[in-house]
Amino acid sequence: MYQPQSPIPVSIVTGFLGAGKSTLLNRLLADPALADAAVIINEFGAVGIDHLLVESSGDSIIELANGCLCCTVRGALIDTLAELTDRMQTGRVRPVSRVIIETTGLADPVPVLMAIMAHPVIASTFSIDGVVTLVDAVAGMTTLERHDEAVRQAAVADRLVITKTDLANGEAVAALERALAAINPMAEIVDGSAPEASRPHLLVAGLFDPARKPRQVGDWLSAEASRHAHHHHHDVNRHSEHIRAFSLIAATVASRGVIEAFLHRLAAEHGDHILRVKGVVALAGEPRPLVVHGVGPTVYPPRFLAKWPHGSEPQTQLVVIGADLSENAVRALFETYLDRPAIDRPDRAALEENPLSAFGFKR
Repeated sequence: MYQPQSPIPVSIVTGFLGAGKSTLLNRLLADPALADAAVIINEFGAVGIDHLLVESSGDSIIELANGCLCCTVRGALIDTLAELTDRMQTGRVRPVSRVIIETTGLADPVPVLMAIMAHPVIASTFSIDGVVTLVDAVAGMTTLERHDEAVRQAAVADRLVITKTDLANGEAVAALERALAAINPMAEIVDGSAPEASRPHLLVAGLFDPARKPRQVGDWLSAEASRHAHHHHHDVNRHSEHIRAFSLIAATVASRGVIEAFLHRLAAEHGDHILRVKGVVALAGEPRPLVVHGVGPTVYPPRFLAKWPHGSEPQTQLVVIGADLSENAVRALFETYLDRPAIDRPDRAALEENPLSAFGFKR
């Protein structure tokens, strides 16, 4: 009978919406050293997207029950780790040397930590080997000011990875570094574009130690430990009174030009209320899925995956997470683009020649 490494190290990768967690995971998982790692992905919203975007050579991607990692989903994490242990012990899955948990961008990381540290059975098999928190260099300061979850994610980190530094000026990055150091002076700050940010050693930080964190982290952990378990219904699409998610589903989209025009117009009209747009797009006549994403008023260049993940049907699925965002308005806008005739362009340069200024497109 297989006896797992005792305890199995668990790395928690967190960071606010759009910080680049899936991109980081893909870079890390490309290294053979993580070939036997299990990845648990938690998403916010009724339709999961991230598990389609994280590429792995094996069958080690586990999609956790939808919703934030809190309340009932904390219980789902415990159940998932217990089931993983059972499957390893009975030989139904190959042994794993590390578990990587990617939290939803809206997650408070404290319940995640307590799910592992405070459960006697789970703690006997798994131990937290570091928290890696990603922070967007472009939107990071605004995110820290507006969202308590982002502050908590930074405060519990062993390593803070600043992403998208190539899109921000040096002064803004330096200001963000100072803000992060004030929140968590013990954490190592890493440039997301540096080589070490793509190496598995990024995840290795030693046993998680609350004593080496800001004082409020210990207070948060104590409060979580004393909190009774929740048994109420948890709306997987709603995070708070103001923040919720919804999905846009379609069979195919006529062309890449159409979906880009939709995203840029969506950003132009509703960018102040959009926390995240992310999805995979099935283009007419194109066998590969197109990955699209944006944060606030910014739409990032799309990219193709090599193929549709095993077991997934080609289908357009977008998840929109907004704050006080009108779902009806976004759906109506999406429908107008589904009816738009295809405007094919041979490449991105040709696409940018198309006059999209009315849609908020900026060269």
